[in-house]
Amino acid sequence: MLEHTGKILSVAMLFAGLVAGPVEATTPRTTAPAARTQSFWLHLNSTPVSDATIATEAKRRAHVVLNAWEGDILKKLKAANPSVKVYVYKDLSSTRSYACKNGKDDAHLPTGLGYCAADPAWFLKGPDGKKLEYAGYRDHWQMDVGDPAYRKAWTAAVVSSSKATGFDGVFLDNALYTCDTYHPGVCPPKYPDNAKFQDAYKGMLAEVKAGFTAAGLLSVGNLTNARLHDGGWDAYGAYLDGGFDEWWLTFSSDRLLEDYPQGWRRQVAEIAVNESSGKMTWVQPHFDAGDTRAFRYALASLYMTTSGNAAMAEIAKTDGYADPTAWHPEYDWNLGHPAGAYRAVGDRLFRRDFTCGIALVNAKPTDTPPTTVELQRTYQNHDGKPVTSVSMPGTTGVVLRANC
Repeated sequence: MLEHTGKILSVAMLFAGLVAGPVEATTPRTTAPAARTQSFWLHLNSTPVSDATIATEAKRRAHVVLNAWEGDILKKLKAANPSVKVYVYKDLSSTRSYACKNGKDDAHLPTGLGYCAADPAWFLKGPDGKKLEYAGYRDHWQMDVGDPAYRKAWTAAVVSSSKATGFDGVFLDNALYTCDTYHPGVCPPKYPDNAKFQDAYKGMLAEVKAGFTAAGLLSVGNLTNARLHDGGWDAYGAYLDGGFDEWWLTFSSDRLLEDYPQGWRRQVAEIAVNESSGKMTWVQPHFDAGDTRAFRYALASLYMTTSGNAAMAEIAKTDGYADPTAWHPEYDWNLGHPAGAYRAVGDRLFRRDFTCGIALVNAKPTDTPPTTVELQRTYQNHDGKPVTSVSMPGTTGVVLRANC
């Protein structure tokens, strides 16, 4: 694991910056151009993958996440591109009874610890004293991340198996924020409110950080819904090398997130928080295949704060983690370097300039009439046509290139 020493800005500080002027990330890495989009691939559905696909994706994806039993794909990815970072999926919060057969846990697990071998005391209990099962996910049993013995056993097991297979890091799913996640309206008596529940997770992540740092493993946590909790993103992210936002800005083709305190500005701030300390951010917008409006809204919003460490990959179907996501021509663009922080150029209308282009976002509600933005020079739009102004309805974005 890389140790990051940069100062972590609180989300509250970033919001203050959004009022007085947006925050610029201060410590970009040099491994990726600041204005060139990285992308990732979550291959979690155990679907077959051809050698040709592996060779292609290894060269153009910055990060790939696999299941624990896909060591063969890991080897092929590394052979095609030794620089690609490959992570193993591990659920931070559950164990799975379907992965235990005839009293014996599978050799390779989607969780840190097997259901059969787990100490009964490590299962989180509901008000009725029974084990809590994830609603909608059969045979997923919630574990007590506040139990010191569970934390140590989980971390030791994940470090051992990840290193043995050769993974660069671990994708930690389900770093949860609410005590009734996966069982709405039912909080475990041990953690009767969100504050106590989140304290347990911070303790778990601290244990993980110590173990992973010693082992040289990277960590990226699924911090979904952090925007709904003040300070949630940076509170958990302090213990991680990167954060993943599973529902970023576009929840579907007809549900795009506009600007308000827990909306657009907070999700864009997630990238600034991480990049201020050299950390990764993976963002996953949801929209239908071919939806250029949603794609461009997400892409232009990413450019508002990235300095090279953010990666994006959309998804059309929830949990549809099979084939690689679409590769867009814009991912190969290089806008050069930022000419400064992004700034407001109108009511919830934002612009960031680069040495070889600009990004524009209209973060007003979707049904807001178009606003015309004069550009002061000629740029090329997504279709390669010259433009000197653009008309932007609410929840739209554009990325434009300039000759340089």
